[in-house]
Amino acid sequence: MLWSLIKIVLFIAAIALLTLGAEQLMQSSGGVRVAVGNIEFNLGPLQAVIALLLLAAAIWLGLKLLGLVVATLKFVSGDETALSRWWSRSRERKGFEALAEGLMALASGESRAAMAKAQKAERYLKRPELTNLITAQAAEMAGDTRKAEQVYKRLLQDDRTRFVGVRGIMKQKLLEGDTDTAMKLAEKAFALKPRHEETQDVLLRLQADKGDWAGARKTLGAKLKYGHLPRDVHRRRDAVLALGEAKSIVEEGKSIEAREAAILANKLSPDLVPAAVMAARGYVDQGQKRYATRVIAKAWTVRPHPDLAAAFAAIEPEEKPLDRLRRFQALTKQHMADPETKMLRAELFIAAERYGDAREAMGDLAEKEPTARSLTIMAAIERGEGAPDHEVKAWLARAVSASRGPQWVCDNCHNIPGSWTPACPNCGAFDSLSWRVPSQQVEAAAGATAGVLPLIVGEPVQGKAHEGAEEVGDAVAEVPEPEDRPEEIAPEEAEILEPTGAGPANHDAPPPAAEAVDAEIMEAAERAQK
Repeated sequence: MLWSLIKIVLFIAAIALLTLGAEQLMQSSGGVRVAVGNIEFNLGPLQAVIALLLLAAAIWLGLKLLGLVVATLKFVSGDETALSRWWSRSRERKGFEALAEGLMALASGESRAAMAKAQKAERYLKRPELTNLITAQAAEMAGDTRKAEQVYKRLLQDDRTRFVGVRGIMKQKLLEGDTDTAMKLAEKAFALKPRHEETQDVLLRLQADKGDWAGARKTLGAKLKYGHLPRDVHRRRDAVLALGEAKSIVEEGKSIEAREAAILANKLSPDLVPAAVMAARGYVDQGQKRYATRVIAKAWTVRPHPDLAAAFAAIEPEEKPLDRLRRFQALTKQHMADPETKMLRAELFIAAERYGDAREAMGDLAEKEPTARSLTIMAAIERGEGAPDHEVKAWLARAVSASRGPQWVCDNCHNIPGSWTPACPNCGAFDSLSWRVPSQQVEAAAGATAGVLPLIVGEPVQGKAHEGAEEVGDAVAEVPEPEDRPEEIAPEEAEILEPTGAGPANHDAPPPAAEAVDAEIMEAAERAQK
């Protein structure tokens, strides 16, 4: 509004100045005399100014005619586009000026002005591959998705702009949530420009979301081929995709193909815990327990994990506690200071009714790094050693509000899915889950229950944290005292019970039978899960 007022004021001022100047010229004396041969012209001041303006116009017209003559001569000499270029030169200049102004308006966020300038440029240039792109982006900026999609569809008609049109419509479908159409468009865009990194990323994410693991592996191979992904990262993500393929094959009931896919995933990335677990199960199904042991031990060397311990136990599900202690030395001799190793040893000792050794294996872990699992283990140890009920329940009360410890957490959205998946179920980020301790706010929002004594109970209890802890706590507290003491340890078994320098077991208090503990905890876990 202010700028329009300023322009009106300037226009009136200019008219006033011209009028004043013309009046002064008419009132002034003198003039201009022009003599050409025997002809003489006497011009007044105003007439002289008008004559000067006419002379300038004549010179400009003469230059234009001269350019036309030159273009005609070039056309006659064989340049077929000389005349068309001469006639369109002015239109091109105006068109490119409008195009430049449209780009500036688009960069400044003035969507309406950008669309107006693009229409003006189209009238002069007749270059839709340039003007339609500005119009589409300006329409997107203004929120007019329908117009933007119409313009992108016009871009599909030209080979030079087909990729831009496909990519634009793909983005529109992603915003609308139509992932099926977006995936087809992403495949088309990838076929047009396989080197385009953004298209590769979008297609890979959509394929992972849809469970198209074979297609996702091809897309990942293209990222490696065109230098958009380091080789080590490619191996890791290829292993994740192979594991996702194995999971989907398991759901289809094709056990042989699933086993092969899991073994391949483990070979690509031996430190990937879910791949090691699934590969070990595949080897066990084949009767190759030695290979299964090797796979789990190698993964445990990289990072101890409760899923690895559970898979290692499943290799020999019917073995006795002492035999299990001996076999688990392949894991427990590594990463002695790791909390997972300490809790694993304690659980093994509890299963063998060696509660004193379990306490020695735990050390001060429950005090320095209290988690629901470590505190529950301490409750089982206290109960096994015959401690009063209030001491057992004190440990369980702390376990209710304690941290769960390390879990699968999405590095992108910090969601806790509960189990490992190739892509985060919350945000869809691919290969974003890492095994770590989440923040207290995230863990409180997740409200998941800790896994309690997995080597004794089996699978972790799923349900509400408070209800699950109370059920297990009641079960541990209500275990009756046994009448008989356990048998004495044979000398040849002493090394098994103390594989890593653990102190002697405490035999002062009569521990309950492990079978009773197992049965009661299993029953409570089932009630909590229901």
